[in-house]
Amino acid sequence: MELITHHIDGADVESESGARFDSVDPYTRSAYAEVALGGRTEVDRAVASARRAFDEGPWPRMGYAERGVLLHRLADLVGEYSEELAHADVTDMGKPISDARTRDVPRTAQNLRFFADHARLAVGETFPMDSGHHAYSLFQPAGVVAAISPWNFPLMLESWKIAPALAWGNTVVLKPAEDTPKSATLLARLATEAGLPPGVLNVVHGFGPDSAGSALTQHRGVDRITFTGESATARVIGQAAAAHLTPVSFELGGKGANLVFDDADLDNAVYWAVEAIFRNSGQICLAGSRLFVQSGVYDEFMDRFKAAAEALTIGDPFDPSTKFSALASRKHFEKVRGYVESVEVQGGKIVTGGVAEDGSWLVRPTIITGLPLTAPQYCEEIFGPVCVVNRFETEDEVLALANDTRYGLNAMLFTENLSRAHRVASKLRAGTVWVNCFFIRDLRTPFGGVGDSGVGREGGTFSREFFTEPKAVVMQIDRG
Repeated sequence: MELITHHIDGADVESESGARFDSVDPYTRSAYAEVALGGRTEVDRAVASARRAFDEGPWPRMGYAERGVLLHRLADLVGEYSEELAHADVTDMGKPISDARTRDVPRTAQNLRFFADHARLAVGETFPMDSGHHAYSLFQPAGVVAAISPWNFPLMLESWKIAPALAWGNTVVLKPAEDTPKSATLLARLATEAGLPPGVLNVVHGFGPDSAGSALTQHRGVDRITFTGESATARVIGQAAAAHLTPVSFELGGKGANLVFDDADLDNAVYWAVEAIFRNSGQICLAGSRLFVQSGVYDEFMDRFKAAAEALTIGDPFDPSTKFSALASRKHFEKVRGYVESVEVQGGKIVTGGVAEDGSWLVRPTIITGLPLTAPQYCEEIFGPVCVVNRFETEDEVLALANDTRYGLNAMLFTENLSRAHRVASKLRAGTVWVNCFFIRDLRTPFGGVGDSGVGREGGTFSREFFTEPKAVVMQIDRG
């Protein structure tokens, strides 16, 4: 079998103990690689390497343009090795190869280029003062960043974390999700090939509790922690970070509301409703998993939505025609299956979909109606291809329904009424609101959520605020 190693101080290394764990292809349900199992020893080595690179190395002392050249070179290499990187994520988590090729890998390169250029072009602030003084701001790198990424968009979300951290002169220790280790090591190798100095980007593999994850988040040598994943895990990380007052940035779960009004363009609304809950087999924190449809179009919309869900091509993720495949792991499959198989007990009806009965880790595109608003399928993040649908009558009613959640990552609304679009968007309790679309990003805008959906914001100047230590400089310019 293939061996996936750590990447520390510019080199591939195994764990000191020699311990390994299996990486499993979720479509074949068989192990395809062994992964070096890291712990406190490997984290100590990686943090020490990142610390040397920050305290003594050239990276934080380079100009923005010089760092940018290297990050653009890394983006070029991501393009050159796009097929290998795409195959890594498909093998690790089962996403369709068409998505990995056309969305995840290109977006990874875009993240690197955007933040390289953003850091170079960003401006500071000046504060004219009375009494012969002048003040201005500096944004200097924070230090060693611990980046913990999820398994649903492995490569892309790894780059979303490391690109701004590196662009602003920090060094990074990246711990990818244990289910999706391969692309992180490949990306670190490419960073070394691109010319990033040893220790600037390190990768350590392992699990969370009592493993590499807890060792990294508890480490005194870490200056920032950025994490994307489950809200419960974030609470544990937050407690660990509090011991050293380490700043954290959390992008967490969601239970996105999708509002379809009577005057919506139904072709557009159905297309995006399918994308919002069934793309990546529903394994998206931004998924539109709570769908609210106004009564005037409810029946027609549901007919079209059901037909579109049933038309998705299900199969081998390496087949370019596949749009939908197995869930990413046995553990996750069992979780999602539990929600689906208890629908009738909760009083709901499965309109289409359900759990495959062929032994695979497949839950078909599933649409549910009739659930009470207190049902777990309605309230909890399933993180799978499961959409609960409710009918509504008025704008005020649907706003109350949409905001009745402990999450607040995103929401969508579909209407051709411009006033309603602005009015409803302003009242939705969510970090991002999409109007007549889904998953469209401008990397300058704030990204994050409220409530159990996160702490802080990422993107553009919001990433700069987190990955730097803003400093005020006050000068006396007139001694008269």
